[in-house]
Formats: sequence, structure tokens, C-alpha cells
Amino acid sequence: MKEVSVFRLYLLRALYLLVVVGLGIVVWPGVIRHEKWDLMEGVVQCMLAAFSALSLLGLRYPLQMLPLLLWEMLWKLIWLSVVALPLWTAGQLDDSTLGIVFECLIVAVFPFCIPWRYVFSHYIKKRSDRWAGGKSGIAG
Repeated sequence: MKEVSVFRLYLLRALYLLVVVGLGIVVWPGVIRHEKWDLMEGVVQCMLAAFSALSLLGLRYPLQMLPLLLWEMLWKLIWLSVVALPLWTAGQLDDSTLGIVFECLIVAVFPFCIPWRYVFSHYIKKRSDRWAGGKSGIAG
């Protein structure tokens, strides 16, 4: 398989950087100040902080961290499809939900940055790791 182009690697790094900077501005101040959140808001903020922290690794290892971007893209597409779209078609999309829709629409740039041939060959076509038996390859 042809290697991923340098241009595509820089696109991925730009995407990781967008996540790091964006969430660094929006999420990390609340984490550092220990803001008081309700239960679910706290869960969301901590997950976003972890996502941004792991995205730092994506700057150095853009291909190895691809599952992180795939997870982010997938959950947003699912939420937009099963929560936002039905509310919008029913005319029940309130301002709060609309704000989340706009925050989730950043996912629109992901498909243009992700090297889909690489994803297909490394996550779908490639043989899986063994499930049991044989040598583990771990010394000990």
C-alpha cells in the first residue's frame, strides 16, 4: 500500500491542533478552575479534556491516533442523526440544542482530512490480532 502523503499527515496534524487549541480555550479553563458542573456536564467536560489531551499525541503520531478522530466523528454523526435531526424535522429544535448542533458540525471537515485508504487497509482489511493461544511476544 502506498504511504499516506505528507500533505495528508499535515491535514491530520492541523485537525488535531484544531482540537487541542479549541478545547484548550473552551474546556481546560473550567477543568483547571474546578468549575462546579452538574453530573452529566462534568462527564462531558472531562471527556472533552481527555480528548484534547490525547489529541496532543496526534500531533506527533497522526496515524496511530486515528481511532480517536474516528470515535469523535462517529459519535457526533450518531448524535446529529438520532437526536438533532428528529428534533429539527419535528420543528422542536431549541436554542440550546441548536448550539450543540453548531458545535458538532465541525465534524464536516473530518472526512476530508482522514486518509480513508489507510483506514480501510489498517482497520478493516488487515488481519486482526490473535484472540488467544500462541506466544504473546511479551518477555517474562
